[in-house]
Amino acid sequence: MDLINPQVVDLSRFQFALTALYHFMFVPLTLGLTFFLAAIETVYVITGRRIYKEITQFWGTIFGINFALGVATGITMEFEFGTNWSLYSHFFGDMFGTPLAIEGLLAFFMEATFVGLMFFGWDRLSKGAHLAVTWLVALGSNLSALWILIANGAMQDPQGGAFDVATMRLQLQDAVALIFSEDAQAKFVHTSVAGYVAASMLVIGISAFYILRRRHLELALRSFRMATLFGILSIVCVITLGDALGEIDFHRQPVKVDAMEGIWTTTHPPQEPWLLFAWPDDAEQRNYLEIGIPYVLTPLVTHSFNTPITGMKEYEEAAAPRIRNGINAVAALQRYTQTQSPEDLRLFKDHANDLGYGFLAIKNAPEQNLQAINDTNIDAVVKATQPDILPNVWVTFWAFRIMVGLGFYFLLFFAFAALFSLKRDLMKHPLFLKLCVYSIPTPIIAILFGWIVAEAGRQPWSVWENLPTFLAASNHSVAYMAFSLTGFALMYTAFFIVELYLMFRVARTGPVAENLAGHGNNASPLDVFGLSAKQGVR
Repeated sequence: MDLINPQVVDLSRFQFALTALYHFMFVPLTLGLTFFLAAIETVYVITGRRIYKEITQFWGTIFGINFALGVATGITMEFEFGTNWSLYSHFFGDMFGTPLAIEGLLAFFMEATFVGLMFFGWDRLSKGAHLAVTWLVALGSNLSALWILIANGAMQDPQGGAFDVATMRLQLQDAVALIFSEDAQAKFVHTSVAGYVAASMLVIGISAFYILRRRHLELALRSFRMATLFGILSIVCVITLGDALGEIDFHRQPVKVDAMEGIWTTTHPPQEPWLLFAWPDDAEQRNYLEIGIPYVLTPLVTHSFNTPITGMKEYEEAAAPRIRNGINAVAALQRYTQTQSPEDLRLFKDHANDLGYGFLAIKNAPEQNLQAINDTNIDAVVKATQPDILPNVWVTFWAFRIMVGLGFYFLLFFAFAALFSLKRDLMKHPLFLKLCVYSIPTPIIAILFGWIVAEAGRQPWSVWENLPTFLAASNHSVAYMAFSLTGFALMYTAFFIVELYLMFRVARTGPVAENLAGHGNNASPLDVFGLSAKQGVR
């Protein structure tokens, strides 16, 4: 079997990571701002006070910029599955494509349909109808996140699928198991609510900028307080669901949890420390310079005080029989495709649960052919494959700590923001207001590192324990991948610069300039491009 050039696999992974990380800069703000807008507009409809309409329209312009660029960067990602990950699409397309199709047909169209009414319907719809539209946009954007994270959850824990020897694919057998996978549901809440934190920080930071300069004070002070309350509720939910997701991973993806915590050997509860700092060495399989908090690791990971945590070395050792079974499964499957022999089919079914481990052994087999494995060389192949089951520990360990550290920073930040805001003495704390401005990008940084934890910790699998990443890519040339990667990097960097330019422009000029005709005007995201209704855009 001819394997794909490792450089092509690496470039394909880097390209997808690049596009996903860029896309993930825009999506969390969209998720959070929609519910923030809906909450403020609800206050407007209930109280009838025009200031809340102005607040909704101003932050709606910020949302509009972010929404447009989020859609632009997301479309190309779906094409990449077909162009750069064709073997993955063939093997896993039934399970991965189902939630993506539902997302496109129902959630995204719902969001895209109502977002136009939300922007241009202020004077065309009644207050109640416009509020309903805003809530539907919020619901649609978060439903989009739900279906996308169900698709991602299927890659992390492919519930509801079974390998079909007739099609050579992992096919969907139980849609309910796929949709209600614990990993997918916990990840949806954890990730989407992290977007609410990002939106809260954006609103707080821009509001703090106005407060420091004594501009738009009524809008800024009200926005600051509402975003603070929104943020403090959201970060508590993020931390709680993050802990729940960690417990799910402990049972479903224990090697990933080991990498997150730097656990090389089985722990001895309850005194095991949670590592604040360490320097994991993947080659030596040990940590250097460990600094930890005793008695914290076991309850944090297992939610008990006496459950040992199996280490990565033990999982590596335990992988040997699964690799042998997988080799037998792949070999039987290859023979069955030629002979259609019931005996070969029975042999395959006996070892089918370890099929992915057989795929993983292919690159270590003589001439990368499992049929060439025999009694004299199988031990060497198994031994060479065992270390491959572990992810990059250094990357996963430090990405996890950056995410967690920022999460607890947000908890303190929102607590102080709420205290100062409720005491109505924000202007007495200029240093904190400056911290608010500088903290605007920090939730996005935490979210990006959270994504790295989830995806780097999943390696070497593109579909957990079913399909290795090195088998999932398309068979392109290195030159083609380098060319397309350069193009994506330039295009997405341009999108990012446009986003920053428009956001800075709107934030700097403020709500008065956006709401050109004053109260009651139809503020539109198109205005930031210098195009107004009077110029015949609508």
